[in-house]
Amino acid sequence: MDDVYAGKLSVPRPWLARYDSGTAPTVDIEYTNALEMFRASRARDTDAPAIRYFDATLTFGELDTMSDALAVALAGEGIGFGDRVAFVLQNVPQFFVGTLAVWKLGAVVVPVNPMYRDRELATVLLDSGAVAVICLESTAETVATASVGTDVGCVITTSELDFQSRSDQRIFGSASRVRYEGCHDLLELIEENRGTAPDPVDLEPGDLAYLPYTSGTTGPPKGSMNTHSNVVFAAQIYRDWVGLRPGGAMFAVAPLFHITGLIGHVAAPLLSGAATILTCRFHPVVAAESISEHRATAIIGAITVFIAWTDNAAVSKELLSSLESVYSGGAPIPHAALESFRAKFGHYIHNGYGLTETNSPAIVVPNSREAPVDPASGAVAVGVPVSSTHAEVVDENDNPVPVGEYGEIVVSGPQVALGYWNKPEETAHAMPNGRFHTGDVGFMDADGWFYVVDRMKDQINASGFKVWPREVEDVLYEHPSVREAAVVGVMDPYRGETVKAFVSLKEGLEATPDELVEFCKVRLAAYKYPRIIEVMSDLPKTVSGKILRRELRVPR
Repeated sequence: MDDVYAGKLSVPRPWLARYDSGTAPTVDIEYTNALEMFRASRARDTDAPAIRYFDATLTFGELDTMSDALAVALAGEGIGFGDRVAFVLQNVPQFFVGTLAVWKLGAVVVPVNPMYRDRELATVLLDSGAVAVICLESTAETVATASVGTDVGCVITTSELDFQSRSDQRIFGSASRVRYEGCHDLLELIEENRGTAPDPVDLEPGDLAYLPYTSGTTGPPKGSMNTHSNVVFAAQIYRDWVGLRPGGAMFAVAPLFHITGLIGHVAAPLLSGAATILTCRFHPVVAAESISEHRATAIIGAITVFIAWTDNAAVSKELLSSLESVYSGGAPIPHAALESFRAKFGHYIHNGYGLTETNSPAIVVPNSREAPVDPASGAVAVGVPVSSTHAEVVDENDNPVPVGEYGEIVVSGPQVALGYWNKPEETAHAMPNGRFHTGDVGFMDADGWFYVVDRMKDQINASGFKVWPREVEDVLYEHPSVREAAVVGVMDPYRGETVKAFVSLKEGLEATPDELVEFCKVRLAAYKYPRIIEVMSDLPKTVSGKILRRELRVPR
């Protein structure tokens, strides 16, 4: 690598070789708060498209007008500075309108997975102290049940059918409008208050913009206190490293309630003046058609999205031809999947690494480069530290490890959250002095490239030997019949734990468990290859597309 594109900086190779510091060059945070960055884009071109939603287009000016009106309505319900407003929404324009309205009051967006059941939603509402909920009509009954005993005093409903007129059944099915007593309708509130604007608020960089909740894989979900300064900086990183520009368009394949969606699909386009293309939820063919129709230039999504396109005969190279920048986050990219996607579509998938607590981007492959592949493990590098960011690999005593050795990845920089909501002890443990301990095991090579091996908690101990599921999964992905793979440790009376793999197969192809075991056996050390393989029609995933190993650990 001769240089790395980092905003407006051309960074010489010696920076990458500075593995003793692992710190990227500094860039300024351009705006005081996320609302300010949106207003700058609107001022540059108020008629530029901000949202494409099937046959609907909303401009930056229209977003401003509608969010003004909704902010006035929310203020009329007693919502003000610092209050938390929960969003139970899919990828719909109302997410943008609501976000800007909440920020215009100095309030905080609490994004929630609309697939949550009563108990899960109630946990978030209670912990966050949310005073209002904006939700889809289809989730209103769940919201009503979950709100009992919480501080929620206002529920605003809306529909995924609003704005657009196509009502594509592949996405919406037989969805219809349903009104609920005691709830306000979002578009009606906007019309009632159109032409008005809320009183201005003074937003500081350290004020909270988002309060997203972690997945709770190591305990109850925790609210990550993501500030306006965090959001602006992370949006700049996506704009400059991924490549977003006025006139461009980001296809929103990640859920907007996920950190990738919040930053990559909401904040970054609002900053850059690019449009965001929405399709409510992911459908492989509908998504590809929308990319083609609206000429998307960028995408950030889970690797399972790209695997789905690779394996779908209806998704052609032509449908994705407008893309200039293709990024994947949330899980490491198997090299075999990367090459299969490139062979079909001609696009290279760049890695990006980050977490809810880092407001998404922390370590990223520059758009002008391809990531190296570790010759020993076959792992694809996740990138180098982004601007103003320090990353290192440490041992169990928090001491840096030598180049090439495994340890926990630790990140510090302007994107790291303030901490966990109402959890000072957990904040002190995970983020001492602003250094976020990610819980991910990885290593760094001599050129400064970082590699993620696995989650610390996912390590398998087979007869005293350490096995990282990721390495076994990468081998399974090399088999021509394997579409998806996940590896977990299961109890074994002799070995303590043994390696079990779950796979789904590509359409029209076959492979027996015994055949897959033999495939791994000749490619992995004896203690690593899976003794048990189960073939499934599909593997369980989060809504962001990450395969759920924890569900596969449950005895079957």
